[in-house]
Amino acid sequence: MYTVAVERDFIARHMLIGGDWGPENEPHAHHYLVEARLSGKKLDRHGFLLDICEVETHLDKLVDYFRDTTLNDLPEFTGLNPSIENFARILCRALGKEIDAEELTGLGIRIWENDTAWAEYRETF
Repeated sequence: MYTVAVERDFIARHMLIGGDWGPENEPHAHHYLVEARLSGKKLDRHGFLLDICEVETHLDKLVDYFRDTTLNDLPEFTGLNPSIENFARILCRALGKEIDAEELTGLGIRIWENDTAWAEYRETF
């Protein structure tokens, strides 16, 4: 199995809802690090799993959309707690809609909200 990964970082704000999480219930910012991992069993005739520049372009657009926003205010988070678990799923599905690679068998997004805490969401094809 081959895996290609691309990372980007950005700052966004959120506040957790639906529970008592102390300071996390107040608006605050995180310096997020997002890693997109794309997997497949076969390489194309050029020896590539996929066009990594295409992945970078689509990931950059996604990151730009979320950068410097308050996640709670975005339609993707309507009715959702803006946890890193939900954020990972939202990013994964959005990126998956943009990537056109026949040989992919999986796509995962891992997102860190600090140096020690991360969540990942994966889809298989």
